[in-house]
This record gives sequence, structure tokens and C-alpha cells, in this order.
Amino acid sequence: MSAPTPDGPGPAVPYGTPDAPRLAVRGEAHLEVDPETARITVTVASRGKDRTAALHDLTGRNTTALDLIKSYGDAVEHLETGAFTISPELKDKGRGERVHAYHGRVHITAELTDFTALGELTTRLADLDLTRVDGPWWSLRPDSPAHRRARQQAVHEAVRRAREYAEALGTTLTALVELADIGAENTPPQPQAPGRMRSMAYAAAAEDTTPALDLEPQRQHVRAAVNARFTMAPPRL
Repeated sequence: MSAPTPDGPGPAVPYGTPDAPRLAVRGEAHLEVDPETARITVTVASRGKDRTAALHDLTGRNTTALDLIKSYGDAVEHLETGAFTISPELKDKGRGERVHAYHGRVHITAELTDFTALGELTTRLADLDLTRVDGPWWSLRPDSPAHRRARQQAVHEAVRRAREYAEALGTTLTALVELADIGAENTPPQPQAPGRMRSMAYAAAAEDTTPALDLEPQRQHVRAAVNARFTMAPPRL
């Protein structure tokens, strides 16, 4: 055990011995891979002189947008409706709370895996009346194989570095004592670079037919880091 500190007992540090020196290294990996999913948000709006008219128009436009998204079948991995609002717009002049019009909005989120369909869908959605499209936001799935490859490469890097240190001393590694993710032992985790994202907003197009957008998927950065401790055969210094 290490000596206690004024703030309490410190963590145990695995020191080696002359017969079994210990070596601690850090292994890191950084991969740049293609995204697996793209997310867009769709805001459908309506405006009417009375609440019923605004709701009627909003319901119709929301159904049109949902039917269009669902028509892409398996290309759409996830679809959900978010916030819905209907609010009055009061007249600027005059006394009392006189309503000038009603505004309605529905927010839809769609996640796609077919990026060819993505460009066509965003264009067709933007062609709808009073419809706004934001995105795409590119990302990897939480269980993406890229995360596994990054972790394995980090371990391989740790072993390679440890062997290089041992070779510099004219000796070899004898055993792995410990392997830990960065942050698993009260070590501040390394900040992960957030997946960069593109944001675009579209207004309804004036023409009936619009060429599909050519969207280039944005490469994603995957990082992994581990701490590893090994024992070495006693070097001859």
C-alpha cells in the first residue's frame, strides 16, 4: 500500500521488484471510417386564420411528410415524431387579446442507412409546402465494428510499445499484469472528438421537379486508449 496522504489513503501503485520489473505503457488507436447512419430533422408547419384550419393543414402536411419518408422502406432505420405545437399569433395593434392567426408545427426525426436515398429524400421533403429539413448528421452505431477494431488496435499498440522498451533494456516481457480502459481507474478520460456534422435547411422549391442532392458522407473519427502493465525478465544493466 502507498503512504497515506492528507486527503486520505492513496491508491496502491503496482511497483515491480528487481527480479520482476514492471513496465507501464499506454496504447492508443485512431481510425477514420465511413459513417453508418445519417439523421435528418423535418419541421412541418401550417398557418390558418382559426385553430381548426391550422390543425387541418398541419395534419395533412404531417401525413404527407411521414408517408414520403416511409415510402423509402428499409432505407429508413428509425422514424419518430417529436414536439408538436399550435400557438396563436396576436394582433400588434388594438386592445385585448385578439388572435390574428394560428401557427402549427410538428418535428419529425428520420435516421437513414442508404445515403443515396438520403439525397433524394431530403430534396423531395424540401419540395413540400412549409417544410424545413435540417441535417444530415452523420454517425456510427454504438455497436459498430469500428469501435471494436479501435480497441484491439490500442491493445496491440500497447504490447508493441512495451516490447520496444524491453528490447531497449536487452530483455523480454514475461507477463501481462493489468490492462485497463483509460478512465477505468479514476483517470480522467480522454475527450472524444465529436462526430462533425453538416447542417442544412431548405425552403420549399418553386419547381415541381428538383434534382436530388449529392450528399458526401462525412468520415467519422474513432479513438481508443488503454493502460497496460507488464513484467519483464531482469535486464542486465
